[in-house]
Amino acid sequence: MKINYLPFAVLALWILVQCAPKEKSVTPEEARAIAKEAYIYGFPLVDHYRIFYSYFVDQNDPEFKVSFNQLKNIPKVYTHEDRSVQTANSDTPYSWAGLDLRGEPIVIIIPPIEDTRYFSVQLIDGFTHNFAYIGSRTTGNKGGKYLIAGPDWKGEAPVGFDEVIRSETNMVMALIRTQLFEPDDIDNVIKIQSGYELMPLSAYQKQAAPAQPAAITWVKPLSSEEQKSNLMYFNLLNFWSQFWAIHESEKELFERFAKIGIVPGQTFDPESFTPEFKEALAAGMQDAWKEFAAYNEAEIMTGKVGSAEAFGTREHLNNNYILRMAGAVLGIYGNSKEEALYPIYQTDSDGQPLNAATNKYTLTMQENEMPPVNAFWSYTMYELPSRLMLENPINRYLINSPMLPNLKRNADNSITLYLQYESPGKEKESNWLPAPNGPFFFVNRLYWPKPEAFNGTWKPKPLVRVQ
Repeated sequence: MKINYLPFAVLALWILVQCAPKEKSVTPEEARAIAKEAYIYGFPLVDHYRIFYSYFVDQNDPEFKVSFNQLKNIPKVYTHEDRSVQTANSDTPYSWAGLDLRGEPIVIIIPPIEDTRYFSVQLIDGFTHNFAYIGSRTTGNKGGKYLIAGPDWKGEAPVGFDEVIRSETNMVMALIRTQLFEPDDIDNVIKIQSGYELMPLSAYQKQAAPAQPAAITWVKPLSSEEQKSNLMYFNLLNFWSQFWAIHESEKELFERFAKIGIVPGQTFDPESFTPEFKEALAAGMQDAWKEFAAYNEAEIMTGKVGSAEAFGTREHLNNNYILRMAGAVLGIYGNSKEEALYPIYQTDSDGQPLNAATNKYTLTMQENEMPPVNAFWSYTMYELPSRLMLENPINRYLINSPMLPNLKRNADNSITLYLQYESPGKEKESNWLPAPNGPFFFVNRLYWPKPEAFNGTWKPKPLVRVQ
């Protein structure tokens, strides 16, 4: 297989190839350590590519959305039928676009939106960094025109644009969230979505398109399960990494990676190695998952680290690759903390893992204890190990703040949510968030959180096991 790589990367690739794998000079122990490091580094990229491919490349995939540099509006929220993105939200209908910025910039036009409705355009680069936002929090609801440009564009934006936004990578995902107030509000959301526009700059200017870059010979991704152990994982990392230059802060990292054949734009062929060497690489992949499990248990499940740390720009993440991996595993495409916070419940108030096959749980909040937001909050249920929503008898995947008028109040005006497999009874069913008959976790989302969500003034309420 020949992988096409970009002209701007030729020199860097040539230098790295000089370090390409010379198996005799790398011991199996060193190869194992490098494979572990490369796996942790690469997981968000490879899993991002898996989704990117299914959404924008493979038209036979049931998850396919739209071809590159076009916009696909989804006039519904995510449910148990959506199986591609783990830990997706069910609050905001999505609009999706895959941007190929190699040829020219892309124009995004936002219509005016009423001030009470939250929306955001999350721009995600090839690393899964959230490199920019357009939306209620950052640009307001007045509407506007924005130009998204890749790292190699040398042109100037025509007059009339509110902002030129630069991406470090040539492949970008644009993810638009538009708030749905209630099921009957969907026609209003559809009308707003129809006002979003996305097009190449040349089409916006009504000019001939510039010379197009070479066609890409796409590589079929691995499944989520295959990514855990298949050595072709590293070939996908090579392939996806060709669409940008190596960052200055990562050059030494890639010099090490090159010792086992991880070179952007090159083919990684496991069969070129001895059985002993392949075994070392495979062991390194499993070492990466062990480190993730230890990190999850020590840092995330204890609340020391959360979504506020796990998602954001390159500068925010500061090359903390195990943290970036954790964000991708637990909820890829999570928002930066200024846009949304995601307190994750993986244990109850006693520190025990959540399992509705044997337990029932409650979460009780006073009015002044509810998540502090400028937009809205929600609690969404996910089954394990898939981290996807589950089919349930009342078709309810979340409870959110727009539902407050319909929730039953306690005598002291507090609200109790019931998280369990079976209904808590008709009189409490309005407050029931159905859980799977087995292990689960759930996520509290705070859209456009207020300062008290950051400064420690507000704390998420505990989940109490009642049986």
